[in-house]
Amino acid sequence: MDREDLIIGIDLGTTHSLVGVVDTGFPIVLADGRGARLLPSCVSWPLQGDPLVGEEAMRAGTLVPERTVASVKRFMGRAYTDLAPAEIEDTPYRLVAGDRGEVLVAIDEETRPAPEEISARILRRLRETAEFALEQPVRRAVVTVPAYFNHSQREATRKAAEMAGLAVERILNEPTAAALAYGLDRLDEAATVAVYDFGGGTFDLSVLQMREGFLEVVATAGDTRLGGDDIDLALARHLADELGLGALDAIEESTLRARAREAKEALSEAESHTVRLPFFRGGESHEFELTRDRLERIALPVVERTAPICRRAFAEAAAKGAGSIDRLILVGGSTRIPLVRAKLREWFGLEPDLSQHPDESVVLGAAIQAGLLCGRVRQILLVDVTPLSLGIETFGGLMNVIIPRNSTIPTKAGELFTNAVDGQRSMAIRVLQGERELAKDNWLLGEVVVPFAGGPKGSARVGVQFSINRDGLLEVLARDTATGEDHVLEIRDAAVDVDDEAVERMVGESVDFAFEDMNERVWTEARLKSEELLPAVDAALAAVGEKLSGDERADIEAAAARVSEALGDEAHDARALKAANAALDEATQTLAALLVEAAFDGAG
Repeated sequence: MDREDLIIGIDLGTTHSLVGVVDTGFPIVLADGRGARLLPSCVSWPLQGDPLVGEEAMRAGTLVPERTVASVKRFMGRAYTDLAPAEIEDTPYRLVAGDRGEVLVAIDEETRPAPEEISARILRRLRETAEFALEQPVRRAVVTVPAYFNHSQREATRKAAEMAGLAVERILNEPTAAALAYGLDRLDEAATVAVYDFGGGTFDLSVLQMREGFLEVVATAGDTRLGGDDIDLALARHLADELGLGALDAIEESTLRARAREAKEALSEAESHTVRLPFFRGGESHEFELTRDRLERIALPVVERTAPICRRAFAEAAAKGAGSIDRLILVGGSTRIPLVRAKLREWFGLEPDLSQHPDESVVLGAAIQAGLLCGRVRQILLVDVTPLSLGIETFGGLMNVIIPRNSTIPTKAGELFTNAVDGQRSMAIRVLQGERELAKDNWLLGEVVVPFAGGPKGSARVGVQFSINRDGLLEVLARDTATGEDHVLEIRDAAVDVDDEAVERMVGESVDFAFEDMNERVWTEARLKSEELLPAVDAALAAVGEKLSGDERADIEAAAARVSEALGDEAHDARALKAANAALDEATQTLAALLVEAAFDGAG
């Protein structure tokens, strides 16, 4: 296929954005050079230097909240006069009206970008991620929007993509994209599917009919000003009231919102969470024990605003002759909240379908639509499936799956890896097959060694791609991205020609030892983090430790000691080590802020 024919799929989200592509007939989400697939939809303008995008911008937000823009998607294509007073007041950055009545973000007197200019920076970063992963220029894209976006909001999205150097081949509704990703493996089914899309800043409910490989949108309803951000704001205000903080400055408000968001996410899994605000105001620190029950009481008014929207879409679908809803698919990070799932069961008597990845389904659907437009999806050929997962051994002796069990072939997938230690001059790519979490418990199929120039940890980049053709030939290609030199290992039949009894035994063992395996994996991952964290804290203390108070330094040193103690536990208590890591992360927030501040001063 001509390189110019490639089209990528983009989910430009309120909170996070992603990019994907169809490769050998299958949609995949692309990762950046650090292996991250989720890009925070955030841009920050430091006092000196170029704007920051993504994680760097999020970190800068605690220092310069008035110069850091998140959730700008809410203001795309809208006039300033359309904004509710609360929207203007509740936004950490300053919104102003432009000469034509459009919304502008006032970073300072000279810098006043429009929402589409800010989104263009996010889209440009996604395009760069795709070009890095695919190793070729990218100029065409399918971009998703909320189903309830009006014409001007859709045109603003198109304009943002064009400013990022992308020709938009199609604007695709997010629920339709999610249904497309859902329906790829169910093309022969006939069903009426509802997609409940509750993201960071927008909400949509769409009803689709799926039959004979076609997806038809029957009804849609939504609110482009409703999402998880509203829960964060309500929780932040509750915390401020409970702690008696009174009026907050911009930095305090930004910090409180970040802690509220962390608490909300933690309480999707745990029953309680301690909100800590170390040295929040002067030398004053605060702690607040938040339970899931209290969070749900705070979040309930926001969640309940979705109910009439759902009923409106269901009624419209029924009026058009659609049958009863067969499946209710959940999309968007806010659907992880247990209250949301409980309310859907209560309201509609439907058990939510959790088969979709809440963060990735939209971008996968966009990638599929892009593949349809450029002909890549037509390359699908279902010849066989891989009976067991295929992957490589990563640092710490873990199994990193590249091609999951039961993937249809032909198929291709890959990831980028880097050197784990300073001075490393080669990487052994040990190809494994099996379902266990630890490499030693899986089968070794072969090994290829990739040499590279020695350098600091993280400086080398080796791309590893697994490709299985229709004849069952597994080809492992490992490339040193610095030199472009390829190393290829061919493994005939091993990917598909496996004795049934051996497969059953391996799968059975993966179930029998699931708890022990997962605990050991979590322990290993936590150990690797600890071994990175402790030297980093020592280096940070050496660099800016003199700016800390005696109590701050003592807290950090005590937290570091607890991490070291947990590391020495022969019982490998993964939960204790993770908790110690988290406590050290929390204790070093002020230290991290001082490091960022020093970096800003250095740039100045």
